[in-house]
Amino acid sequence: MTHAKTARKDRDREEACSIARSLEIVGDRWTMLVLREAALQGVTRFADFRDRLGIAPDVLTLRLATLVEGGVMEKRPYREPGARTRFSYHLTPAGEQLRLVLAALQQWGDENRPPSTGPSTLRRSADGDRPVRVAFVDDTDAVVPAGDVNFLMTVPRPTRGREEPGLTPKP
Repeated sequence: MTHAKTARKDRDREEACSIARSLEIVGDRWTMLVLREAALQGVTRFADFRDRLGIAPDVLTLRLATLVEGGVMEKRPYREPGARTRFSYHLTPAGEQLRLVLAALQQWGDENRPPSTGPSTLRRSADGDRPVRVAFVDDTDAVVPAGDVNFLMTVPRPTRGREEPGLTPKP
């Protein structure tokens, strides 16, 4: 197989992978910290993100633009008395879904990279503020151990004109 065909197959595989496509938008440390502030702390304003994270304004501008372009956040204009119009940044429904990802990442960090002050805990206040964990749950609401979950990556089908020798695209 030629280098070009191998590169094309690798690219097709990456395009088929939901993780790879998601990382195009959220696969950066600063981006995840912006999402943490928005999803877990309710931060919406540029200056608040900048000040809380200590992030350079040009870096923050790029990360927010990527999140808006990726449909994870939306810009909303606001204006304080006597000031120019500015924008706040709010999670879209797709952005809200990332709360679970952030919770899973926090849980992993607490278990595998705990701070010297001890792990933080995910909690729910609705019924006695009991600790909760992120877990795999099947369609009957039963918890499934992580080791019992299989991830099956689909293989992209060749498109017309890009068939590999001996492969026939399915109709």
